[in-house]
Amino acid sequence: MEKQSESGTELSKAISTMQSATVEIRKYFLGKTEVVDKILAAIASSGHVLLEDNPGVGKTFLAKLFARVLGLTYRRIQFTPDLLPSDITGTKVWRQESGTFETIKGPIFSNLILADEINRAPPKTQAALLEAMEEKQVTIEGETYKLPLPFIVVATQNPIEFEGTYPLPEAQMDRFMIRLSIGYPENEGDLLKRRIGWKSDDPSSSAASVMDAETLLNIQHIMESSITVSDQIVSYITAFNAIRNDNRIAAGPSPRGLISLLRMSRARAVIEKRDFVTPDDVKAIARQTLAHRLVLKPEISLEDIDTESIVGEYVDKLVVPV
Repeated sequence: MEKQSESGTELSKAISTMQSATVEIRKYFLGKTEVVDKILAAIASSGHVLLEDNPGVGKTFLAKLFARVLGLTYRRIQFTPDLLPSDITGTKVWRQESGTFETIKGPIFSNLILADEINRAPPKTQAALLEAMEEKQVTIEGETYKLPLPFIVVATQNPIEFEGTYPLPEAQMDRFMIRLSIGYPENEGDLLKRRIGWKSDDPSSSAASVMDAETLLNIQHIMESSITVSDQIVSYITAFNAIRNDNRIAAGPSPRGLISLLRMSRARAVIEKRDFVTPDDVKAIARQTLAHRLVLKPEISLEDIDTESIVGEYVDKLVVPV
C-alpha cells in the first residue's frame, strides 16, 4: 500500500512538472498547443523528433526553448554537404608533449541536439547519428563512449527545397519517434505584439527552467513503470500492423514503430493527467508516430496520396476497444 502511495505521489509530481513545462513554453511559442504537447510527450518517452516544415515557422526556436525550459544542455549542429562524421562525434588528436592521443568529443555530447537541416548532409554523415540515436553511444576511432542522459535529437528539414539535399534513409526515419509539422501561428498579430515586448527574435533565454536532466530522467522512468496499459489497448496498437498488408504500401510500420506508439500513448496519458492509456491517446498520436515509417509503392507515390492520410484511414476503421 505504501509503495502504491509513493508511486502515486511520484506520478502526481511528474504530471505537475510537465504541466508547468507546457505553460512556460506556451508563454513564448504561439503555435498550435498540440505541437508542444506532442514534442513534450516524445521527449518524456526518450524519443527523437523530426520537425518538417517551411523556413521561418520557429523550428530552431522551439528546440532551444524546450532545452531551456527542461534544463538540458543544448548544442546545435548545422548540417551541410561538407560536414564530416567526426564533426559530429569527435576525433582523436595526437599530443606530442604527452606522446598520447587525446579524445576531442564532438557537439553530440549534449542532452538535446538540434540537427538543423539534417537532409543537407551526405549519407555517411547522417549515419553518424544512427548509433547515437538508437544506442545512446558513439564510436570514435574504435572506442565507444556513452552519451549524457537524457539524450534527445530534434532534427529539422525543409519539405519544399530539395536541391543539394539527401533524403533520409528508412533506417534513420524509423529512429525518430514522431514527425511533426509546426504550421503557421494561428494569430500572427499577437506574435508581432509580443515580439515588440520581447525586443528580440529569440526570447528563449528569458524562459524559466522548470526541471533539470535528473528530473526528466525520473519522468521517463515513471512513464515506463507507473502508467497502466490494458491488454485491450495493446491489441488495439498491435492492430495497426494491418497497414503492412495495404496494397499501396511497400513497407509498413516496424515493431519499433508500434513500440513508439505505445510509449507516446503513455506520455500523452500523463499530459492529460491520467495514469492509464485510453484509445483516444493512441488515436491522437498515431499519424505523427507511424506515417513517416511507411514507404509507398512507386506507382502510388506518383499519385496525390500521403502516408498520413493512409494512417488516418486505419485510425478511423480499426475497431476501438471499449
